[in-house]
Amino acid sequence: MSLNHPIPFAVARDLLGYQGRPPHARWPEGARLAVSLVVNFEEGAEYAIAEGDRHNEAVYEVIDRLDTVPDPCLQSHFDYGTRVGWWRIMQVLEEFGAACTVSACGAAVQRLPELARDAFRRGHEISAHGWRWESHAQLPAEVERDNIRRTVAAIEQATGVRPVGWHTRSASSPRTRALLIEQGFLYDSDFYGDDLPVRVPNPQGRPYVMLPYAFDTNDMHFQHTQRFSTAKEFADYVIEAIDWLWKEGETQPRMLSIGLHLRMLGRPARIGALHRILAHIQQKGSIWVARRDAIANHWLQLDA
Repeated sequence: MSLNHPIPFAVARDLLGYQGRPPHARWPEGARLAVSLVVNFEEGAEYAIAEGDRHNEAVYEVIDRLDTVPDPCLQSHFDYGTRVGWWRIMQVLEEFGAACTVSACGAAVQRLPELARDAFRRGHEISAHGWRWESHAQLPAEVERDNIRRTVAAIEQATGVRPVGWHTRSASSPRTRALLIEQGFLYDSDFYGDDLPVRVPNPQGRPYVMLPYAFDTNDMHFQHTQRFSTAKEFADYVIEAIDWLWKEGETQPRMLSIGLHLRMLGRPARIGALHRILAHIQQKGSIWVARRDAIANHWLQLDA
């Protein structure tokens, strides 16, 4: 069957889900909530005319977009993420002993394998975030398959460990999940429809799960929408989500994803948000801060 035909490879849309009666997550040590911290490593994989691409990336601190000529301003903003933001975020995570998933573009890892190795040494998961920082919605099937393969190879070469998780920037294609299953992935995060993971039937027989990701509890709103103006606004929003899910978790434990970006949260005026969030989690208790591969494996064991 050709992968150019999209319908057989799309997971059927399910508007009812768990219908108000979700399975009990049974998180380790009876935790009410599982929190997934996702640090996005995209710097070096963004599009830039100066590096031979046909266009520049559009999403960054400055809105004066240049469409036809190199944009050193844009590149310098992305550089901040790896030169400074990475180390600032990693230091705060280390202070609280918090494990994260580093969602890494293959091209970024290929250019800066030192950062992937640093994450590995710190005990974090390195998952795949596309070859370039791009949507897969319009990629031809064979290009998409090759991009997935190249991303896996770059991460494995840098760390010695093959990634088991995937997240596409914005929209995936109707065949993305089938290609991920084909290449042996355990989970993807191209799912925004629940507060709990969902197991996916796999015709190849291997376990596979969709882990929910979130765009609201995500620092990208410092740049995309200016919804968050200060670290306090972002921290307050995330803490309110934690508190509500923690309350529900007395009877129905949930999962929360918090999305972070090196060049966004890594700024000195924003990093305090992460510190406040982790301090709140520590004070709250009964919260499992976990890598996404650990959450996926736990979920698959519930009905093993």
